[in-house]
Amino acid sequence: MAKKPKHQNQKNHQSGGTPATVALTAAGVPYEIHSYDHDPAHPSYGEEAAEAMGVSPDRVFKTLVADVDGALTVAVVPVAGQLNLKALASAVGGKRATMADPTLAERTTGYVRGGISPLGQRKKLRTVLDDSATAHPTICVSAGRRGLEVELSPAHLTTLTNAVLAPIGRA
Repeated sequence: MAKKPKHQNQKNHQSGGTPATVALTAAGVPYEIHSYDHDPAHPSYGEEAAEAMGVSPDRVFKTLVADVDGALTVAVVPVAGQLNLKALASAVGGKRATMADPTLAERTTGYVRGGISPLGQRKKLRTVLDDSATAHPTICVSAGRRGLEVELSPAHLTTLTNAVLAPIGRA
């Protein structure tokens, strides 16, 4: 059973955070950190995060890396649903999207699978945020490692990642 999450905000978050929290702090964006003990046996990183934090799964978003016509693209969708690859391709003016090779996604972003954040990536990739995010004052996304989430406004996430808002998720 996961331990109760620990909550921190940017003022008391220890230095030496992840590239995602460093980027948020540098940008002066308000955010809150949620950490929990990750269970490697849990079948879904995102659902585990929602359960551990006691947050509705429609407010917790997973970061997926896809290949759209040969270009890696980040898709940020609710953990309760799935990525619609056709809608993702359309959102960036592409024809075809497939999930990226996990090793390539890790190498390109600088994060491990299950801990890929849309923020602070090694190589900045084009990003598409599911438009359902705008229904919430704040959403949670990976802060750059398993068991660490960052809560921030969808508007700040969109600005910091230069994301396109589009309906790319499906139930």
